[in-house]
Amino acid sequence: MAKFDVLDKNGKKVSTIELSDAVFGITPNEKVVHAAVVNFLANQRQGTQSTKTRSEVSGGGRKPWRQKGTGRARQGSTRSPQWTHGGVALGPKPRDYSYTLNKKVKKLAIQSALSDKAACGNLIIVDSLAMDEYKTKTVAAMLAAVGAEGKSLVATAAKEEKLVKSAANLPGVKTTMAALVNTYDVVNAGKLVVDVDAAKKLEEVFA
Repeated sequence: MAKFDVLDKNGKKVSTIELSDAVFGITPNEKVVHAAVVNFLANQRQGTQSTKTRSEVSGGGRKPWRQKGTGRARQGSTRSPQWTHGGVALGPKPRDYSYTLNKKVKKLAIQSALSDKAACGNLIIVDSLAMDEYKTKTVAAMLAAVGAEGKSLVATAAKEEKLVKSAANLPGVKTTMAALVNTYDVVNAGKLVVDVDAAKKLEEVFA
């Protein structure tokens, strides 16, 4: 069990917390993390790009000129790919890019990402992230005080509506719930900011 400092919203140490080495203390597996990130990005693709083949372009039903005797190359349609306004050869069609990863691989990936954040000092634990009002300036000040300016992922155990809406306008800051944390978001963030309850939730969900 590794010990981590717990800060208040002003950046002052108020206590310590012990977290499981199984989630926050393993040796990161880079290949598995890479596989999880690629899988996440692939699953985000809409796959709606589409082009028309020569059979789908309107027109071109008549042979433009006779086969022989004109001195020009033989053509059967003005909608062949080499023609202006013709169809597209081998163009993209709507498709599904998503695929699934083994559950053990996904778990190892998130454990590796969390452990890397902890080992590099980029895991920041705050005693509470609850807010009394909707105010972006308050969230910005809190993140600056705990050393999480710039790109950061803020996770809470339950949805904190005031925190979510107050942080929405901060560039590079993303809020989520601990149970929904994924490898890509952790890797993409410079700092991972969690409250004590969220840290326990991460331990519970990904152990």
